[in-house]
Amino acid sequence: MIKKIKLFLKKYLLVFKYRKHLSPEVQIQQRKMFLGYQSLLKNNKNLPSVEDVGFSVFSQFEEDGILLFIFSLLGMKNKTFIEIGADDGVNSNCANLFFHFGWRGLFIDGNQTSIERGKYFYSKYPNPWQYKPKFECAKVTIENINQLIEKNELKGEIGLLSIDIDGNDYWIWKAISIVKPQVVVIETHIEFGKNDIIVPYNPDYSYPGKHPVYHGASPVAMEKLAKKKGYRLIGANELGFNFIFLRNDLLENVIPEVTLDSVLKHPSYFEGLSKFNEISDWEYISE
Repeated sequence: MIKKIKLFLKKYLLVFKYRKHLSPEVQIQQRKMFLGYQSLLKNNKNLPSVEDVGFSVFSQFEEDGILLFIFSLLGMKNKTFIEIGADDGVNSNCANLFFHFGWRGLFIDGNQTSIERGKYFYSKYPNPWQYKPKFECAKVTIENINQLIEKNELKGEIGLLSIDIDGNDYWIWKAISIVKPQVVVIETHIEFGKNDIIVPYNPDYSYPGKHPVYHGASPVAMEKLAKKKGYRLIGANELGFNFIFLRNDLLENVIPEVTLDSVLKHPSYFEGLSKFNEISDWEYISE
């Protein structure tokens, strides 16, 4: 009984915490920004750079603003998303697009409590009749990820793929073949610096593993994977670890590719490099 009460309180507090983010004023402001970016593009006016448009409504960092900018220029013709490592799907990279621009999609997470909390939140707001996102509780692996996506009736081109699982992010993106995202947001292990390395795949990995820094792929390795899959780096969050990739056939002359140095410049990046020293001689691979 106590456990059920605690779960209910968490659900209620989550709804209370985010209710101001669901106000008509927030939606109106973002719609104005959407139309403003489209007007600049249509009239060949100077567009801001990706690093200048970030803000957070639901996202943990500045991803909401950056994604609004990108999808405004793309026209939001494909309003579908997949978020892997979504927790409850609220403090996420896709919630803002869902609530304020009518997107639909799939949240995947291995924590059943988080999944139930997310279902509750989305069942209440902004109205009970809006088409709800799908939730899938599963531990993703390279063996099951395409089946999980297919099970939830998503395939072909989608708008956004977001991956943040503190572990096999690189390997999961590499394995995904059933969908072709326009934009990919993926966590990259910047503590590895400019080394071209990847922690070997481990289907049983869960954070923090045998060392909290020993997981994931370096910025160099992640960018190489992106290029193999047909994407270019166009930005990141201010701290530099959430890389944002745009498919090469989209907005080719509008949003330019950026360098690793241009996104890896926050003081926390340079401070974090020392964490790699403890595990620098552990097993790594490159591709």
